[in-house]
Amino acid sequence: MKEKGLKMAKSESSYKGNVGSKKALAMVLSGLEGFNRPKVRVEQYETDGEIAAEVLWDAYMKGNIGKVSVDLGCGAGILGIGMLILGAKKVIFVDSDENVLKTAKNNLLKVKSKISVDGEAKFVCSDVREFNGKSDLVVENPPFGVKLKHIDKVFLGKAFETSNVVYSFHKSESKKFIDAFSRDNGFKITNVWDFEFPLKASQSFHTRKIRRIKVSCFRIEKNIG
Repeated sequence: MKEKGLKMAKSESSYKGNVGSKKALAMVLSGLEGFNRPKVRVEQYETDGEIAAEVLWDAYMKGNIGKVSVDLGCGAGILGIGMLILGAKKVIFVDSDENVLKTAKNNLLKVKSKISVDGEAKFVCSDVREFNGKSDLVVENPPFGVKLKHIDKVFLGKAFETSNVVYSFHKSESKKFIDAFSRDNGFKITNVWDFEFPLKASQSFHTRKIRRIKVSCFRIEKNIG
């Protein structure tokens, strides 16, 4: 599929101007700050820049990044910032942690110092259950439900309430559940991307610098008609 509508980045060290390729987008997102003090209980972990770019570029090429997009459980804001870079008119960043919202804001300022980003960013400090809004697109990398049982279901349910098009990351072993839950809510899975998701060591008890787990991103769309 032909890539169009944006200018290519100049180099790896300077991306002044707009980002015009998936590779260039990955470079920008990979340079953003992650969690300073990640909280294990709520499964705070960074979204890999290359993986984020892979998914967001698909949303861009499908024309799903429209007037309003939402990054549920935004963390450091990598997904939401990526949507702004790709032309979203407005992105709502939702997270219950004020400190990570500050990181997301700083990351956006860093990008804006090098790239022309015209879209509006709104930061909302809220439990995902309390968020109310409608959008053209939801992109989320929620907790996987390892520490907080069924929290992934809570995020996905809220995403379905918010938009007709959802890109959502989950453990690959959850595919059957994601399919069944989507159908029960009038949605269907249209695409699945499988990744070896890198989890960087963030706690003193972690024995490996990077551990990789099988994670899939699901593009899920509401059945209409």
